[in-house]
Amino acid sequence: MQIGLFATFMSPRSTPAAIAECARKAEAAGVESLWMGEHVVLFDETEFPYPGSRDGKLPVPDGGGLLDVVATFGFLAGITERLRFGTGIALISQRNPIYTANEFATLDWLTGGRMDFGVGVGWCKEEVLASGYGWQDRGRRSDEFLELVTKLWTEPVVTHHGEFFHVDAARMDPKPVQAPHVPIIVGGHSRAGMRRAARFGAGWYGFGINPEQTRSAVADLDAALAAAGRERGENFQLVITPPTLRDDDILTYRDLGVDRLVLHLGSQKPEAIDRRLEEVAEHIALLS
Repeated sequence: MQIGLFATFMSPRSTPAAIAECARKAEAAGVESLWMGEHVVLFDETEFPYPGSRDGKLPVPDGGGLLDVVATFGFLAGITERLRFGTGIALISQRNPIYTANEFATLDWLTGGRMDFGVGVGWCKEEVLASGYGWQDRGRRSDEFLELVTKLWTEPVVTHHGEFFHVDAARMDPKPVQAPHVPIIVGGHSRAGMRRAARFGAGWYGFGINPEQTRSAVADLDAALAAAGRERGENFQLVITPPTLRDDDILTYRDLGVDRLVLHLGSQKPEAIDRRLEEVAEHIALLS
């Protein structure tokens, strides 16, 4: 089982120098991957609460925002050698598939195959609408998004006519370095999310779930995979970000079949990052 980190880099708290130093230290500590969430615009009031906090609010400092994942990964890729990068998650219900396919293929090509494309439909209705897309049809659109992106990553010339996207005889290069393409790690605890993972995914991402919740999710995931004629293994990974972690939890997650445990980095203050990386190094040593 590999150990990664989930980092919510926010301006102005996270400076370029601090982010770069964090990535360098994480790689030196043996961290396998660094994951970032995505929100491009924020709202003081939302129809649906943010599922990752008790008060339903994104924990963003006044005057701050989440850094763009593509730009940040490009910045960090140039100062690291082994560290992988993953979106946790990219909000594909509000993304353009043509631009997204090119962005992540380019990142994969420039990094020598160090990218993972974690995806989900998202929870923030206001953000989807502000991005110019519909809310009620976001699930169907996300499925077609993944179908089109996969074609652009693997086919020399793409023609696609679907419900939402239309492309005629288009070429996109460079292709991803990884074969058959950048791994798609699908997030989402709903039945639709599980089916999406079974259809398109090289893995499933469970965010903020404890070992018991992971055990339940694995059962649902295995059922969805079986219905699609697939199973977990070398070509399908289980990626989990736990809410908290004790030493004995690490072995429990491993025994549940978790391939990558992506731990919260927590505070972005330099001294807090150093303490956290010491803890993470101990977790890595426990698995060696």
